[in-house]
Amino acid sequence: MVFHDLINQMDNVSVVISQVPDGKTLAELGTPSEVGYKLSKNAIAPAGSGREAELLSAESLEKGDKSYYIFEYDVKLANDLHRHNLASVAVSRGKLFTLNLSTTENSWQKRSAQFNTVVKSFSVN
Repeated sequence: MVFHDLINQMDNVSVVISQVPDGKTLAELGTPSEVGYKLSKNAIAPAGSGREAELLSAESLEKGDKSYYIFEYDVKLANDLHRHNLASVAVSRGKLFTLNLSTTENSWQKRSAQFNTVVKSFSVN
């Protein structure tokens, strides 16, 4: 499901739920950098999409008994426009939960602190 900003329809946030292979934990899926790279190749800029994604940062965050990986990407679209993506991933109940926030570079310059707060506030049970 994708939610678009009411004022700037180009800004959006989505949550994707996937199965985790063999019930693995987030750490068993890889380090933050490894998982961030895989996410960029499989979801942010898959082959044939016309997009390119550069992983700018990958970090681990602990909240309660859950581990989260937080990613920041620079995404180049086929039309040479750039977007900024933030993502948070966590494993819970045998599923991988991915929150993705995508925004224009103009919005990023104005509201990056707010966007970071949104992504870091994502939590699963």
